[in-house]
Amino acid sequence: VQLQASGGGLVQAGGSLRLSCVVSGFTLDDSAIGWFRQASGKEREGVSCFNSRGGITYYADSVKGRFTISRDSSKNTVYLQMDGLKPEDTAVYHCAAIPEADILVRPFELCYGYYKMDYRGKGTQVTVSS
Repeated sequence: VQLQASGGGLVQAGGSLRLSCVVSGFTLDDSAIGWFRQASGKEREGVSCFNSRGGITYYADSVKGRFTISRDSSKNTVYLQMDGLKPEDTAVYHCAAIPEADILVRPFELCYGYYKMDYRGKGTQVTVSS
């Protein structure tokens, strides 16, 4: 199982980036996926999570209305579209997964349980300049 995040970079405030998380070794159809971020000197934050088996997609309050998580099962890829970027969005972004998710696990629980995710990929740096 592997998760590979990409798409980070340097962008001005107000700009957009789309992160991709390509997964291998399992399919997205029964999985739970989350995007997490960690800024220098700060605790890790669950940005957005979903459970393919059910539940309402979770977004952290800090990104609601600006970020959108989506998936393309044919490409085994999960995306995080980030619009209206702010300097405080600067962080290393990771994707993480539970390949066979329990239908009862709610997405917000996933985003508060980074170390409960079965697999965690390396991150991609997002830097937003003011």
